[in-house]
Order: sequence, then structure tokens, then C-alpha cells
Amino acid sequence: MRGIILALVLTLVDPGFNSRRSYLYNYEGSMLNGLQDRSLGKAGVRLSSKLEISGLPENAYLLKVRSPQVEEYNGVWPRDPFTRSSKITQVISSCFTRLFKFEYSSGRIGNIYAPEDCPDLCVNIVRGILNMFQMTIKKSQNVYELQEAGIGGICHARYVIQEDRKNSRIYVTRTVDLNNCQEKVQKSIGMAYIYPCPVDVMKERLTKGTTAFSYKLKQSDSGTLITDVSSRQVYQISPFNEPTGVAVMEARRELSLAAVRSERGSAPDVPMQNYGSLRYRFPAVLPQMPLQLIKTKNPEQRIIETLQHIVLNNQQDFHDDVSYRFLEVVQLCRIANADNLESIWRQVSDKPRYRRWLLSAVSASGTTETLKFLKNRIRNDDLNYIQTLLTVSLTLHLLQADEHTLPIAADLMTSSRIQKNPVLQQVACLGYSSVVNRYCSQTSACPKEALQPIHDLADEAISRGREDKMKLALKCIGNMGEPASLKRILKFLPISSSSAADIPVHIQIDAITALKKIAWKDPKTVQGYLIQILADQSLPPEVRMMACAVIFETRPALALITTIANVAMKESNMQVASFVYSHMKSLSKSRLPFMYNISSACNIALKLLSPKLDSMSYRYSKVIRADTYFDNYRVGATGEIFVVNSPRTMFPSAIISKLMANSAGSVADLVEVGIRVEGLADVIMKRNIPFAEYPTYKQIKELGKALQGWKELPTETPLVSAYLKILGQEVAFININKELLQQVMKTVVEPADRNAAIKRIANQIRNSIAGQWTQPVWMGELRYVVPSCLGLPLEYGSYTTALARAAVSVEGKMTPPLTGDFRLSQLLESTMQIRSDLKPSLYVHTVATMGVNTEYFQHAVEIQGEVQTRMPMKFDAKIDVKLKNLKIETNPCREETEIVVGRHKAFAVSRNIGELGVEKRTSILPEDAPLDVTEEPFQTSERASREHFAMQGPDSMPRKQSHSSREDLRRSTGKRAHKRDICLKMHHIGCQLCFSRRSRDASFIQNTYLHKLIGEHEAKIVLMPVHTDADIDKIQLEIQAGSRAAARIITEVNPESEEEDESSPYEDIQAKLKRILGIDSMFKVANKTRHPKNRPSKKGNTVLAEFGTEPDAKTSSSSSSASSTATSSSSSSASSPNRKKPMDEEENDQVKQARNKDASSSSRSSKSSNSSKRSSSKSSNSSKRSSSSSSDRATSRYSSTRSSHDTSRAASWPKFLGDIKTPVLAAFLHGISNNKKTGGLQLVVYADTDSVRPRVQVFVTNLTDSSKWKLCADASVRNAHKAVAYVKWGWDCRDYKVSTELVTGRFAGHPAAQVKLEWPKVPSNVRSVVEWFYEFVPGAAFMLGFSERMDKNPSRQARMVVALTSPRTCDVVVKLPDMILYQKAVRLPLSLPVGPRIPASELQSPIWNVFAEAPSAVLENLKARCSVSYNKIKTFNEVKFNYSMPANCYHILVQDCSSELKFLVMMKSAGEATNLKAINIKIGSHEIDMHPVNGQVKLLVDGAESPTANISLISAGASLWIHNENQGFALAAPGHGIDKLYFDGKTITIQVPLWMAGKTCGICGKYDAECEQEYRMPNGYLAKNAVSFGHSWILEEAPCRGACKLHRSFVKLEKTVQLAGVDSKCYSTEPVLRCAKGCSATKTTPVTVGFHCLPADSANSLTDKQMKYDQKSEDMQDTVDAHTACSCENEECST
Repeated sequence: MRGIILALVLTLVDPGFNSRRSYLYNYEGSMLNGLQDRSLGKAGVRLSSKLEISGLPENAYLLKVRSPQVEEYNGVWPRDPFTRSSKITQVISSCFTRLFKFEYSSGRIGNIYAPEDCPDLCVNIVRGILNMFQMTIKKSQNVYELQEAGIGGICHARYVIQEDRKNSRIYVTRTVDLNNCQEKVQKSIGMAYIYPCPVDVMKERLTKGTTAFSYKLKQSDSGTLITDVSSRQVYQISPFNEPTGVAVMEARRELSLAAVRSERGSAPDVPMQNYGSLRYRFPAVLPQMPLQLIKTKNPEQRIIETLQHIVLNNQQDFHDDVSYRFLEVVQLCRIANADNLESIWRQVSDKPRYRRWLLSAVSASGTTETLKFLKNRIRNDDLNYIQTLLTVSLTLHLLQADEHTLPIAADLMTSSRIQKNPVLQQVACLGYSSVVNRYCSQTSACPKEALQPIHDLADEAISRGREDKMKLALKCIGNMGEPASLKRILKFLPISSSSAADIPVHIQIDAITALKKIAWKDPKTVQGYLIQILADQSLPPEVRMMACAVIFETRPALALITTIANVAMKESNMQVASFVYSHMKSLSKSRLPFMYNISSACNIALKLLSPKLDSMSYRYSKVIRADTYFDNYRVGATGEIFVVNSPRTMFPSAIISKLMANSAGSVADLVEVGIRVEGLADVIMKRNIPFAEYPTYKQIKELGKALQGWKELPTETPLVSAYLKILGQEVAFININKELLQQVMKTVVEPADRNAAIKRIANQIRNSIAGQWTQPVWMGELRYVVPSCLGLPLEYGSYTTALARAAVSVEGKMTPPLTGDFRLSQLLESTMQIRSDLKPSLYVHTVATMGVNTEYFQHAVEIQGEVQTRMPMKFDAKIDVKLKNLKIETNPCREETEIVVGRHKAFAVSRNIGELGVEKRTSILPEDAPLDVTEEPFQTSERASREHFAMQGPDSMPRKQSHSSREDLRRSTGKRAHKRDICLKMHHIGCQLCFSRRSRDASFIQNTYLHKLIGEHEAKIVLMPVHTDADIDKIQLEIQAGSRAAARIITEVNPESEEEDESSPYEDIQAKLKRILGIDSMFKVANKTRHPKNRPSKKGNTVLAEFGTEPDAKTSSSSSSASSTATSSSSSSASSPNRKKPMDEEENDQVKQARNKDASSSSRSSKSSNSSKRSSSKSSNSSKRSSSSSSDRATSRYSSTRSSHDTSRAASWPKFLGDIKTPVLAAFLHGISNNKKTGGLQLVVYADTDSVRPRVQVFVTNLTDSSKWKLCADASVRNAHKAVAYVKWGWDCRDYKVSTELVTGRFAGHPAAQVKLEWPKVPSNVRSVVEWFYEFVPGAAFMLGFSERMDKNPSRQARMVVALTSPRTCDVVVKLPDMILYQKAVRLPLSLPVGPRIPASELQSPIWNVFAEAPSAVLENLKARCSVSYNKIKTFNEVKFNYSMPANCYHILVQDCSSELKFLVMMKSAGEATNLKAINIKIGSHEIDMHPVNGQVKLLVDGAESPTANISLISAGASLWIHNENQGFALAAPGHGIDKLYFDGKTITIQVPLWMAGKTCGICGKYDAECEQEYRMPNGYLAKNAVSFGHSWILEEAPCRGACKLHRSFVKLEKTVQLAGVDSKCYSTEPVLRCAKGCSATKTTPVTVGFHCLPADSANSLTDKQMKYDQKSEDMQDTVDAHTACSCENEECST
């Protein structure tokens, strides 16, 4: 090895050129773009020329490119050849006519010089040529690595050097890793909001590239000369991160020495410009979008012509080329100057359609000139409000952010026209902040000038106290995401600014949200502020929860996550604790690779927290997060929902949902939507009740002053706000303030305002609404450009255009016309006719490209996709409100209407500037693509030789593949083509709805998503005409509701019998309806007797008791939970053999017979034999069951009684509701020809909702006489524990059936419900869809935490059992045909009322109250209840504690603590008996007392004893009622905030409505779900125990006889303590109950109190009024005695 190295040191010399000679090289380079597979379409270019290099002084050389030739490739590789392109050759040759100069020394290229006017393309091609001479030789090593400069930047290179001493040659291999570059040359557009993941970047990257060079060097006396160079470069892109599903750009180059001549070059005569080093340079203006080539000369004329084409060809519908034409205008606007744009505006400003397209194109172009143009238009008021709004929004969000556009955008934002309108200012500021974000993401330091306009806005908002400006400034700062804005944000947060405490909560939340993007650049600083906010319990919970959410966005480390868990461990606010726990738990389950560290840290930190936080109800804030990741494709998605609850609301006050996607090592926040509600319940429940004018209002306010530190709750300002973020940038938000909310509620509630609004709408329709609107609504442009080794740019791009169009014409007429004093009753008595013609449509066009894109030629692979939707709606409607009739008429299907069309194609495309409008296209998947080896047919030797002989004729030509027959040809193409057509024909209206799909892809080559994408695909939904016997003039839909529905049905079928039908008796009408519907035979009951089918009962430890089964279910599908039903059936069978067959079994006799007949004739013998075995064993099973049931006589008697009850009930229960009820709704759909109806469909609905067993029946029948197709649906409640429903359709509703059953009962001893679904027979297409969906069930169940067990269950049945194991948990068991899914202790979002099971016999009518009352029972269970019984108290938050009340002292039990002070309830012990209570209620204009006297409760209203037990009182529109209930009284005052108050002398129960959440105070608590903060005293601090809590709510009184003799006072600790070695005296920081002056304590109770300590020698004392001990810090805690009973020497009241 030393010898080799030494030899290299001695012999190897750096390559170079002799300055006295000229060298002639042959050069050829080619690029091909396409898939890596052969026999597919590709596009590319090949450049060949001769290079002449001659020497100049000082290591400078001249380069002359001679005879350049350019060839195009567009065809199937490698079958088709390159073709010479004279046009491109002519363009390229023009720039190579002059010389180039370069510096070259020691194998390295220095500066490159070219004529001043040389195009950038030619200079870059020269860079690509000279890059082949670039070498870095290390003489001491033969294998080495280094970072080397080249055309693609400074990238990692590896050298291997070998020497051929015999031939005096050296071979050098150089490979360049284009994925490992210190300074990579690349340019991206539209990717500013996509940020990388902190994972292995190389592994996740979509695009990967490498270049390999092979050098041959010849050594001579004059030096080392490069004789041959070959290089090969490969760039591959894998859109779906598939190893084999890649598109490839492959470049090859060859350079060979042709001759060496002894002549020296001369310096060029023309001035040369220094173009820098080998590093590729992008032109100042990027080339056109690689979708088309357009001439850039005279852009003004081209724009006008293109606009004319767009407007003229898109009047009625979108033209095929509308997307390309619009992008052409965008491209032309990018190269147009200000004068061009102004001239165009003058020509089109008075043409609305032209200016609309022009403004959209100018907005999408995003250049400096177009931004100046739009700024002038806005300043000159040339645009209306809507145009300004759309233009400013689109322009700023699509603007190219650079140092030129930034100041213009700032000037536009601060213009007077924008500042005058709040909405325009909002849009402009948000757009400008996005421009700053994009600009600063490209620079190392963001200039202060760019941030200053937003900072000024924030400073102005704080100084003036403008909440709207504060919100706008913070959202803009959040969009910018620059650390320089931190100081402004901190001004809005209380942790650094004392004045910020007065800032509204929603503004503080916006300030915290603004820190999110700043954390990406300075995470440590932001995390420090956020953890302070989270740990500060004095801040509002919503602010702290949002701080927690943002902390986890900053990717915290394990130490910080552990700190968060430690904060949650000590947290007293359950909203915050629940939010933190649920967030950490959701993150711990993440499957994303870049979340692994956070997931692991959260798993560890969760061990510190209490598991009880996992069982919090819906009242507490939570984070719901779900993510998925496909490792094979390196792609994933994440969805998060933040549910933030406020203590003052029952339901969430804020909901934030966001969706993120990650692919190829990058993450993008796709969309985020948030909504926040404050005080909305107050606005909705607002009533015109003058609470402040009641006398009790002042009394309650005065009583509050007797409570130390009590303050009424601050009024919550009503606000509804929402925002939208796209790609992490907030693009819009809305605030609905109190005034607007009140106006909306007034319009809804107040009759006058509501009538006025309805009248305005009706008048607008009557005056007609007409208009046409076409607008480009979006243009997305993503471009990524890297240089190839040839010096040509390789571009990956994606371009999306969305255009919307709507044509509207609505005319209305009302009879009789509306009068001036409009009332809603007039509308109910009128007839309205509406004629409308609506034509909305949407067109989305997307193109993805990969290839060479220059201003002269384009060679790329294009994948085009488009989706177009049209929904024409032209109809006439007549609405007769009085008669409850609606009639709609529309035109029939006379031509094909494509409702939804989606197309997708992949091409290899070549264009050049010399042949505009002519492009070469080759399908990536040609028609004669080779078959997969698995699809090749086998040919016998005889046939193969015969075909070979046939091919030997003189005219035969060799082919890649031949087909001997049309069958083989069909086989070769059919395997790659997929076709499907599904049509729903409606002959009666002459229409058919068809879905068709055509597909041809390359998946036969490689089964990857990319290969499936390649080819041609088309899918569409089309409305087409269908042949009918008579031409249909129109289609009519009529709906008749109410009592006229029955007559309308009869009239529809027999119009000539209308008059006699009116006089027909009721029975005849019902018989006609049954005959018309064709269901008379379906409900006939056979008169012969049948024995009931006995069913075996399965025994088990856990069964569903008395669930029952559907009577017509198969024996094989009988539930094991129906043991009692089976027993009753067998018993009744023995007792009454002539009993009729149950109704549901009888209902489908014919269906069952047909099914049995089909089963007996089925080819599946095993199933048939099994069925026979089951049938033959019925009698034996029946006898066995009878004998077993006779062993238990009690069960037998009960079963017999129940069976006979079921029989009588079934006999009295009609099968057809039409026998007892008239239809409630009838609908008819039919065609009309020559004013005659041509059949159609009719729908009839029967409903019996007032019965004890409600039932609904729906029948859909075909009005065509020859058709027997029908659909029947029935849903009913059988009893208090069972509801059933079924749908049958087909021939007389007998072909197919799906049924379901809901049964309540018990499961494993718990209340339970079972849902059973059966499908005896369904159509094959429905079955295939269900089977496809069924494949995802196990995976979805696993994701949801279910366990799975394989089991063989009934094949056409599924059932689910939900058992309530507690009010908040349930067990779930799902039985599917081949598996059982189960999960225990599933948490429910809210508590369900779980009470004792009531037998059905004890239920009152209606017996279906379990189903009817379930929603109201759940809602009632949500309401809060507070109860006091003896010494036991249960608060609204369900906190229980014991408390002995001091005698004769009123306590505030509960009161409305809002500013309205609607009510107050006080209680005290009645006399010496501790179990007796007395209450005082102040509500409305009344004061109500209830107290026990001689075992009864006495009621006093306003001081007078009530003579009656039932009282109704009204106070200015708000009523309250008092009535006797059990042994006491019940009070109800819903308008005042008390649903029910019950008092019987010993027990007090209070229930308040949901809207009182967070508004109560007193011993019953705040009703805010904060159980850990329940002992909150009037001053807002938490008491240390229940006794102190109860004492704090005592009302002090004058010490009169019988009155409360206690008062509160601060006490001194009766001992000296040492603190920090100093003797101290201590005073309580909270008052303690003490007997009044002149009284002595007779009973005490110990209480724990906090003390503030002072030096023992200080002069302070308890009488020092300057010392506010309640505001002092707590130095220690100790126990003192509180007085609870007193004895007074003088009990007379003091005057």
C-alpha cells in the first residue's frame, strides 16, 4: 500500500491544459424523464457539440462550442429514437456563436466569463460542460472524501484513483452525493409553510440524487491530460415514498478528446462579464410554468386576446382550456410592466367580466409590478368592496416575498382606504404578516422595518385599550412568528405586566397562541414563559390550558414534560388537570416517528399523575388526538381537538380542531379551525325581567355586605369568535359582539322583528333574484428546481387552479299578496309560487410535472387531473301552506348532463418556443405496452413455429410483440383496462343516473401507487335520458301532508272516483288505500291454527334476561339471551295448543316458505342437510324443553300468563296502521306526458305517535301497473323494553329484508341495552360494499381499544350489548358473524341515570316511557342538585361533607351570585333540634319563609301565613309556583333560576337549570365541576376544611333574643412561636367565629386557621385597623376553637 501511495506521489500531476495548445473534444449529453421501467413513455433532450479549448495567459482558457445540435425525445423508451430539433438548435446556436473564457488551475474551475448579453441558459450549459473538468486530486491518497464545489453546490464527493503504469494512464472515479450538501443549489416556491421533521432527513426525503464521474487521464512529459470523461446523474422522486414507485431523471454525458493542436488562443474582442464560479445560477425571473410556452413579446396584446377568449368561451360552461388560458394570463402578468397593466385596465375597466378575470390573474401573479398596480387601483377607488376584499386577500397570500414587494405591501396595508374598513384592515394585516413570515423564512435575520407596522399596531392597541386592535395585532404577530415580537406579546400577559390582568381572557389566549411559531425559532425562551403561565394558579384556567397546548407544540424535552406533570399533580383546578392529563395521554399514544421522544416522555410522566384524571366527565376540558402513520410510504396524518370548558358554562366554551399531514420528512399544518363562546347562554336565556327593580334585589345586595369579602360575579361580555388557519397562517377571523348577538336574538324572538325579516326575504324573492358570477377562487403553485449536470434546470412542480361559476335566477309570486302590516299568520294562509334556475359549477384542474423547463423548451412528464361538477336545478314550485301541499315541477332528461366528472392522464410532453401551439405528447402508458410475465399466454411449439413461419415474409417487420388473434389482443389490453358502469334507471320519469369508470394503468408492471396513477382514468356521474313509451314533458313531485293525504292517494290512482270517495264510509277508504298500495294480501292473517315454534334456551352465567327475540327470526339465530321467552313459549304451547301464531311470524309466512323452498333446492348440500337436521329435531327439543320447564311451576305459571298476554296483545294490534289511522304524508314522483301522468313512485307514511306503543310505517310503491316492486318499512315500540324496525323491498316487499331490534334488560347484573341487526337476504352489490367495509372493522376496533376473539356466530346477524356498570362506565360486547369484539369499563362522556329496574307490569301508560323519556332523563340528570339532610350536605358538584350548624344562625345555602341577584336561599337550625331546619327564600318581589311547627311545615309569603297549599305568584312577568309535595312544600321558579326547591322541615333539595352553571355560590357551591375547590369562601379563597367553609357563609345579626349571637373576628394565637429563631406573635389571616360582646361560649369546635406572624416586640395588635390581616401572607397554620353556641347576659337588642 505504501508503494502505491508513493508511486502516486511521484507520478500523479494535477490535470490541466498546455497554454500553447488547443484541444478539441467531442461532447454529448442527454436527459430523460419518466418512470424507471422500460417500454413506457419518456421525454428528454440531447445536446451534442464539439468543444475547442485554447490557452490564454495566467491560467485562463477560451472555450468555443462548435456545431451544437439539439435533439428531442418524446416516445416510448427505448423503442423510439431521438429526433433532431432545428428550432431549438437554432436558438442554442445563437448564444454559442461567441467565445467563453474560464479559469482553470490544478483541476479546478475558477471564474467563468461570457459576453454581457449572453442568456443565463447558455452560461449554465457551459457550467455543466466545464463541471466535467472539475477534479480535486490528493496526491497522498487514492481513496478519499471531501466536500467539493460543483454546479449543484458544495456537496459530498468520494474519489477512487487507480493507475495503469503500462499505458501511462490514470483512472479516477468521482461520485457526488447530491443529498449531502453544505450549500445545495435549489429553489423552491410555495413551500414556505412546510417545515422539516427532526428525523433522518435522507430516509424521509422525496427527491434523491447522485452523480458519478469516470475520468481517463493520460500522463505525458507536458503534464496530465483528461482524455475521456463519462458521467451519469440520477434524480428520483417517489411521491408516495415507495422504493420501486419512483419517477427518474437520468442524465448521461460523454466527453472524449478528439485532437490536440499546437496553436494558442487569442483574447476575445468583445467585453466579457464575470458570471462567477461553477455554481448554478437561477435567472432573476423564473421560467414560465411548465404547462405551456408562450411568447413574452407584447404582453399587453396577448393579455387582451387571452381575456377575450376566456370571456367568450366560458359564458355557459367552462371551456376545456380555461385553466391553461387563465394560467397564461397569470404568466403574462408576471412579465408585464406597470404601463402595460395600466393600459390593459383602461381597456377592460368598464367590462365587469373582463376585469374580474384580470383582477384574479393579477392577484395570482404575485410580482412587484402587479402589487403596485393593485395598490393604485385601491387608492383610486377603482374597485368595489367585494373586489377589494378578494383582491387584497389573494394578492398578499400569493405574493412573492422579497425586499421589493415587502415595503409595497406595508404601504398597501396602511393606506387610508384599507384602514377605514375594519374587515379590509383585518384581511390586509393578516396578509401582510404572512408576507413577512415568508420573507423572513428565507433570511437569517428579519429586518426591523418589516415587523414595525405590526408592532406599531400592537402599541397603539394597548395605549388606547382597543380590544379589536389587540386581537388583530396578536394574530398578525402569530402569523409572523419572529422572536423580535416577544416583548410586544408579553405586554398582554400578566406574568410580566401588572396592567395585563385587566385584559380580557380571550385576548390573553390570543397572546399565548401567538407564541407558537416564535417557539420554532426560540423554543427555550418561549417554554420558560409558558411554564410560568401554566404553574400560576391565579390566572384564568382557559389561559393556562392554552399555555399547556402551546408548550407541547414546542417539542419539550423529558425534563420539561416531567415539570408539567408535577404542576398537574398539585393542581387544584380540575379543568386544568384534566386538560394536561388528557393531552399527555393522547401524545403518549402517537405513532409518528418524529413524535417518539415526546410520546416516550409523556408515557413516563403519566406515571406521576393520578389515574382518576382519566375518568373525568364531559364537564372537564380534554384533548382528543388521533394520528396514523404508514411506514412503507413515510406518510402520516394527525387530527387534534382541544375542548376547553369554562367554569361558568355547562358546555365547552372553546373548541379548536386542527389537521396536520407529514410526508417525506416534512410536516404541514393543513387547516385549523377554532370557535370560542363567552356569555352566549346569557344572551339566549335573556328575558325582559327587571331583576334590579325587585325589592329583594336590594335586600340580597345588603346581605352580601355582611359576608366578608363577598363580591358579585363580574358580568361576562357576550362574544362569539371564530378563526381559520390554512397552512399555519391565520387567514380570517370573526368576532360577534354583544350588540350583534342581541340583535340576532331580537330578530328570532321578537314577533315584530321576526315578521319584518320574513317579509324582507319574501319581498326579495318576489322581486326576483338574478345574476351570474364566475371567479377563479384558488391558484396553488408548488415548484422545486435543482440543476442537472447538463446545466439544464430540473423542475418538479404542482399547479392547481380552482374556478367557480354560478348562474342564479329566482322569481316568486305570493297569493294573496303580503300587506303592509305583515304577520306570520298571513304566510300560513298564502300560496307561494317560485320559479328558479340555478346553475352552480366548480372546476378544479391540477397538473404535476417533472422535467426540463427553460424559456426556450420544455421536456417533462405531466400528470393532469381535473374534476368538474355541475348541478343544474331548474324547477317550478308551488307551496300551499294552508293545505299543506308542495308541488315541484322540472324538465325531463332530454340530454346527457355530467354532474361530476373526474379525469386523469399522464403524458410525456415536449414543447419549444419555435413551434408555439404545437406540442408532442406521448402517453406514459402506450397502447402496446408489454404484458406482465404472469399474463403472457403459453403457445405450443406447433403454433409458435407456424406463427414464426408466417412472419418470415418479405414485408414482415420485427416487432416487440405480436398477437396471433384478436383474443390475444383483447387479453393484452384488457388486463390493464378496467371498466365499470352502474345505472339506476327510472323509466317512469324518463331518466337514469349512471356511474361509469374507465381506467388503464401500469400496475401490471409494478404494484405501486405511482404505477396505478400512470395511465388514463375517468369517472363520472351522468344524468341521462332513458327510452319511454311516451315522450315526457315534465317531471312532477308532489307532497301532501295532513288529513288530505288519504284522499290525495285515492285521487292520484282513480281520479274519476274523487266525488264518490268523499262520501264513502271510512272502512271503504281504508280498503281502497290498502288495495291501491298493493299490500292487502301482505297483511291477511291465515285462519288455520298453528303451533308455536319452540326454541331451545342456552344457559350461561351471563345472559340478557327477557330481551326477547324478533318473532320471525330463524331458530338458528335465536339469542342466548332469550331464555325466559323460550320458556314462556314452550309453556304456553302445552297449555293452549290452538293458540294463534304470533303476528310477526305470520307476517312473513310466504317469505319463509319461499326461503325454505330455495334452501331445499340449493346446491349447498351441507347447509341443506343442517337445515333438515334442525327441522327434524324441533319436536324432540320441544319435548325436552317442556319437561325441563315443568320442573319449575312458578316459572311455568309466569310464562303462561305472559304468553297469553302477548297473544291477546298481538291480536289487538293491527299489522297495517291504515286500519286505524289515516296517512300523515303522501308523496308522488311521476312524469307527465300530454298533461297525463305516466306512472311513477309514491311514498305513503303512517304514524301513530299518540298511542302507548308508537309506530311508523312507510310504503314506497311503483305506480306502474305492471310492476310489483315495493318497499316497506316499519318501526315500532313493542313495550317498555323493546323497539323493532325493519325494511323490506322487492317483489311485494318479499325479496330482501333488513331488520333491527333494540331491547333493554340486564347483562351480568347491570342495566343493559342490546341492538340486533339481521339481514336474511340483501342484494349482492350491497353485500359487496358491506364486505369491503367489514375488512376494516378489526383494525378500527383495535384502534379504539377493543379486544377480539374469533367465534362462529350466526352468519347474517350482528348484535351489540352495552351494559352500564356505573353512571360513567359501560361494558360493550359486539358479536359479528366470525368474531366477538369486547371492551370493559368504557368511559362515557356524561353520567347516565342508572336506577333500580322497574318491572314492566308496574310501568304506567304509556309503556314505552323508557324510549320516550330517555333523552329528557339524561338532560334532567345533567342538572345540578344540592341537598341538606340532618348534618349531611351534598353540593351541586356532588361533594359530600358533614356540618353542624350553629343554632339560630342563618347560612347562605345558595344564591345567584351574578350581577342579576335573582334569588337567595338561607337556612338555619330550627330551635334546639339539629335535625330540623328553617329556610328563607328571597326571590322576585317576594320573601318566603318555611319552618316546621308541631311536625308540620308552615308557609309564610311576605310575612303572612298562606291559607292555601297551592300558590302561584307573578313578579313582572316571571312566575313562581308553590305546592304541597309529600310532607312538605315544593317551589318552582324557572325564570329566576330555580327549577325546583323541596323542603319538608328536615330535608332541603334544590335543583337549578343548566344555564345557572358557574353563577351560584353559598354552601351548595358554584356548580362549576371544580370539586377540589368546593370549599370556596365569600372572599374567593379556599377554606381549609368543611367547618371553616360553613362558618364563612353565616350571616351576622344583632344579638337579639333568638337571633344569631356569633360574629367573625380575627384572633391572636395564645402562644408565642419561634420563626427563623425569632420569638413571634401571630394573628389569624381569616376571621373566626366568636360570641358577641357580652356573651360567652357554651359550645366550641376546633378549626384550622392560617396565621401571619410578627416579632414579639412589635407594637401591632388586633385593634390596629391599619393591619389588614386577611391580606397578609400565611406564615403558619394552627388549630383554634371557634364558638358555635353562646349564652348572653343581656339579650335585649341594642338601640
